[in-house]
Amino acid sequence: MNDEIKAVADRLKGLREIMDVSIEEAARVCGLSIEQYKAYESGDIDIPVGVLQSMSREYKIDLGTLISGQEPHMHSYCLTKKDKGLSVDRRSDYKYQALAAGFQNRKADPFIVSITPEETKEIHYNSHPGHEFEMVLEGSMKVVIDGKELMLEEGDSIYFDATKKHGMQALNGKNAKFLAIII
Repeated sequence: MNDEIKAVADRLKGLREIMDVSIEEAARVCGLSIEQYKAYESGDIDIPVGVLQSMSREYKIDLGTLISGQEPHMHSYCLTKKDKGLSVDRRSDYKYQALAAGFQNRKADPFIVSITPEETKEIHYNSHPGHEFEMVLEGSMKVVIDGKELMLEEGDSIYFDATKKHGMQALNGKNAKFLAIII
């Protein structure tokens, strides 16, 4: 088991317990079955960012705090230098770099996400409350939203209802990198 995954799962469970929230209620908030929620809290499997975001919004805790265990301190601005964002390499198929983790009370969560064709050969789907914006920075990728397949090239962008099942796949045997903003 990955130590980072276990640490995030421990923070998720700790949040639930501190807030005196039942597993059933937490599963409902995240739109999951009780069994799926328990699996995420166990630390045996990785927790999608959307699940963490559901809990952070419902219980008013910063998403970056759930991911990293560190509280944000900035309130006027948060500068993130190139390739210096908070690394969130919890899943093998998506490498996240949080771009605003240090900013308090964010209204959106921007990430640079890198995917490889090998790791996204099988698309893993997720859904979460809110909306999502994605813009391809390098390469090309397939985005599947609620069963609809869309091909995006460098410079293309998409905005969608994130409650719909969605997933991404790198195309043409090359890595893809995109800006994702979860709103």
